[in-house]
Amino acid sequence: MQKKLIDILGLKNITRAGWIKVGIESPESVASHSWGMSALALELCPQGLDLSKVLSLCIVHDVPEIIVGDLTPLDDCTNKAKDEHRAMQKLAPQWLHLFEEYEAGQTAEAKFVKQIDKLDMALQAMIYRNEQGVDTSEFIESARKKIHDSQLQEFIQ
Repeated sequence: MQKKLIDILGLKNITRAGWIKVGIESPESVASHSWGMSALALELCPQGLDLSKVLSLCIVHDVPEIIVGDLTPLDDCTNKAKDEHRAMQKLAPQWLHLFEEYEAGQTAEAKFVKQIDKLDMALQAMIYRNEQGVDTSEFIESARKKIHDSQLQEFIQ
């Protein structure tokens, strides 16, 4: 049990690959991203959604990256879904149903969390743009295309 917990906490040591590729200094970890999503979800979760489920989805959605790594759209993602599913089965089978729900994107909670995932990326891109002067417009534009909720879109400048 202790080893599994230590393995899961390893998410704090995985740096977000997209930020590295555009030259961000000291980029956030994947766990920082999950925390950011959780904070956004806590603040922005619509009434009628199960907040506990939303927060759980935020926390577990990137756990497989401990094994698979943080892949970007520029990476070979041919087997990404299968690899991530296997990684989740190995690391945290007790949360596999949450990971599968997020990946399927069919429930209202999963749809919301997928948009929060992109909103966190866009807001972090704005932070890096302002702090480091790096062109992060590709991240902001990508988020704009995937966020369909007009209230969430308002946060992206």
